[in-house]
This record gives sequence, structure tokens and C-alpha cells, in this order.
Amino acid sequence: MKEEKSIVSLERQATVASGWIMLPIILALLSGGVALLIYSIAHGDAHPLWGLLILAVLTEFVSVILLTGFFTLQPNEARVLLLFGKYRGTVRTSGFHWTNPFYSGGNKISLRARTFTMEKLKVNDKRGNPIEIAAVLVWRVQDTAQAFFDVDNYDRYVQTQSETALRHLASSYLYDDGEPNAITLRSNVDEVSQALRQELQQRLAKAGVAVDEARLTNLSYAPEIAQVMLRRQQAEAVIAARQKIVHGAVSMVDMALRELAEKEVVNLDDERKAAMVSNLLVVLCAESEVHPVVNAGTLYT
Repeated sequence: MKEEKSIVSLERQATVASGWIMLPIILALLSGGVALLIYSIAHGDAHPLWGLLILAVLTEFVSVILLTGFFTLQPNEARVLLLFGKYRGTVRTSGFHWTNPFYSGGNKISLRARTFTMEKLKVNDKRGNPIEIAAVLVWRVQDTAQAFFDVDNYDRYVQTQSETALRHLASSYLYDDGEPNAITLRSNVDEVSQALRQELQQRLAKAGVAVDEARLTNLSYAPEIAQVMLRRQQAEAVIAARQKIVHGAVSMVDMALRELAEKEVVNLDDERKAAMVSNLLVVLCAESEVHPVVNAGTLYT
């Protein structure tokens, strides 16, 4: 059994007449019909001139139908023209227009940029940790034919696909503490937002929608693990700070010993060097202020 392939609609430009040109023509036709009707009645003997009367009525009827062909478009607005269910083109030019009155009305589509703020979603990151994530999407209709014919409701389609893409994105990255040079949700917001935009563009292209921007607006651990993860982050911060302190202290002690030896300020044996190193490390790495005891006597007493 062959699988049916969906037909992708493509927008094409429709040509319409200027409303300002057609308005006086139709008004003249309407006035002519009225004048012809009066003439057929006034110049008849016992009966009106039936031929002219019928012509006048037909003229008035056609004029009224032609009046329904006028429509206006604002900037960044388009109208899809349908003739008995068949797509005839799209008008994008703003202004006052006239077209075939049998074209279906009410098919206007806004081309302006729109903002969709996604609600906060509770999902699992790549490691399986529950997180809460939200994003904002700036989008606009690019192809009116696709938006009108290829999806049932393009507004709802954008909302559904946006939430699906955000869930998929969150499950593809770690929240934080990833491998070296790995992209994480918390540390690489720009890269993650760009990846979200690209995935949304692929998903929404079927609806003729262009994605201008997509950015994360909320990112946090779920409440049930937030406190535990906060303590872990605090512990990691303390460890990182301690590593820097110890590295700096060791460098300072090494510099002090080197300076004393090069300038021959004092000669220290290994035992005294060890004692000096121990004392300096205590002073430099201690959390609280250190009050050393000053030895006013000889170094070896």
C-alpha cells in the first residue's frame, strides 16, 4: 500500500485592482442604473419600457454585487483569496483594493511579529533530574498559504510544537555540572536558546511560520530537589574557593622561601622550613583572623 504524501502549499502573489479606481466606476454604474430605471418609467405610455426596466434592474443588481469586492489591508496584513474553495493567491499590499466579489471573505492573516510566552514546564534533564523550564518565542507568519491550508489552526500549532520542542531540548542537556566543554542549560544560555530556535524553526516550517527569537525565561530545579541541589552547589562553590586559596597560599610560601634563600636573609634547615611552611599556611588559609605568637628570643629556643 502506497503512503500518501501531503501536498505543501506555496504562497503566490495575487493581482487586484485599486479600490480608488474601481469606486467611481461602480458608483457611476449604480447611478446609471437608477437613471435608466427612472427613464424607463417616465417615458413609457401606459406601461414602462420593459426592456430598459429589466436592464436597469440588472445594472443595479450587478452594481450592488460589485460593491462587495472592496476591502482594505493594514501594513503587515495579508488576505488569502479563495474562489469556490480554490486558492487564487495572496494580497500583501496595504491600502484600499477591489477584487472579484465572489472571492471568499474573512481570510485575513496578520504578518506582524507575535510573542508566545510558554508556561513553566516540569521536565527531566539529560541526567533525569526534575527541573522547571520556560521560554518566550517571537514568531510571525512567513507563508500565508502554508499557514492557512497545511495546518488546522496555526496559532494552536505554534503553541503545541513550542512546548514539545522545549521538552525535547530540556531532556537533551544537563542542567549543570556536565562534562568538560559540555553545553549545559544553566551555563550556556545563548547556545541553548539558539538550539531551541533552530528546532522550533524546523517544527514550525510546515505551518509557514518563521521564528525570529527564542530564549529561556525560567530555569530552576524542581521544588522537591531544589534544597538538596542548592546545598550541593554551595559545597562545590566552597571547594572551588578553597582550591584557589590553597593554590595562592602555596605560591606565596614558595616565593617567601625562595626570596629568603636568594637574599640570604636567614639560613633555615629542613625542620625550620617545615615549621615556617606550616605556620604560613595556617595564617593564609585560616577562615578567621589568626593571632600569631611572636618569639622575641632566639630562633632555636
